[in-house]
Formats: sequence, C-alpha cells, structure tokens
Amino acid sequence: RIEAARCPDVVVAQIDPKKLRKKQTVNVSISGCQPAPEGYSPTLKWQQQQVANFSAVRQSLNKHRNHWQSQHLDSNVTMPKPEDEEGWKKFCLGERIYSEIDTQSDDESLGIDYIKVGFPPLLSIVSRMSQATVTSVLEYLISWFGEKKFTPELGRWLYALLACLEKPLLPEAHSLIRQLARRCSEVRVLEENKNEEQISALNLIICLVSRYFDQRDLADEPS
Repeated sequence: RIEAARCPDVVVAQIDPKKLRKKQTVNVSISGCQPAPEGYSPTLKWQQQQVANFSAVRQSLNKHRNHWQSQHLDSNVTMPKPEDEEGWKKFCLGERIYSEIDTQSDDESLGIDYIKVGFPPLLSIVSRMSQATVTSVLEYLISWFGEKKFTPELGRWLYALLACLEKPLLPEAHSLIRQLARRCSEVRVLEENKNEEQISALNLIICLVSRYFDQRDLADEPS
C-alpha cells in the first residue's frame, strides 16, 4: 500500500511512433483479388512511381482545398444532393454513358456538353464535397462499376475520390476500396484484347489500394 501510494496517478508511456510504423500489422486486405494474367502485371518501379504521384496529388489537394472551395462554379454546374445516387451517376459519367447511348453529338462545334459527357472531377467541384459525400459518391460509382464496363470517365472520378479520402479511413471506406480493387482485378482478367490504356487504369487503382492505403493508412502521416 505504501508503494502504491507513492505511484503517480497518471503515467504517460514514452513510445517512439517510428518504431510502431515499422512493425505495423494492421493493413487493408484485398483478399479475393484475381491475380494479373501474364503480361498484365505492372513493374515494381511503375507502382512506386504511381504511389509517389498519388501522394503528391493528395498533398496538393489538401494544401489548396480552401482556395478551390472559394472559386465560383460555372453556371451550368449543379452538384446533386449527397443522397441523390442517380443524379451523381449522371453528373460524373454523363447521360450518354448512364443511358448507354453510343451516338455522338450532331454538332460538336457547339462545344462540350457536360450534361451528356459528364463533368470532370474539377478541383472546384471535389473541394466542395464533404467526406460523407465523397464516400457516398464512391459507393455509387463502385456499385455502377459492379454491373457496367470500365470507362475513362469512371476512372477519372474513382482516382479523384480516392485522392479526397481523408485518413484515418472510416470502416465503410475500407470496405469500399477493397470492393473496388476486387472488381478491377475481375475486369482485368476478362480483358481479352489487352487494351493497354484500360489495363494501366485498372492496375493503377489496384496499386493505390494495395500499396498506398494498405501500407500507409495507419501510419498517422499527413497526406
């Protein structure tokens, strides 16, 4: 009792976080991913470069978020409400892809009709999206991708939304990116013509989920 009375009420452990990072065992699991067919797997150097590029994009986005939030949107840009799933699919992918219409515009000289081709993930747009909205739109697009083909418009938005995810990831975000990686691996296996541009896009998403979020999500580093 005398020894216990001499002990301080509060004890703070002196822990070096760098040592914990090296022994990190909690990772994002992407079990269930289909292995890349022969000739479809990217090199380690390519993967490392993509992770570095992605990290730089995230840092730039966070640094300049307030600036882009203050920029005025064009008059034709009306962002859907967070719960409007169909509205976001049309907004991101465009009515052509949403309605599965392959015909081109009769008059391209009039300029780009973003209602038809979808709005790109401009910084002035994604900077206005809360984390709840980012997660919701990511869920909408992954759900779409589960039944539809991969398109450049979809790829651009998936990349942008991943870049907008803040750490530490919420459990639902963990689940979503695992689901996304698995779906990309499935589509990659079914790619018979070896479309290099599409294979690269699919490999990029799988790489970011497995190498960036897997290894660094719990490292408690600024991003």
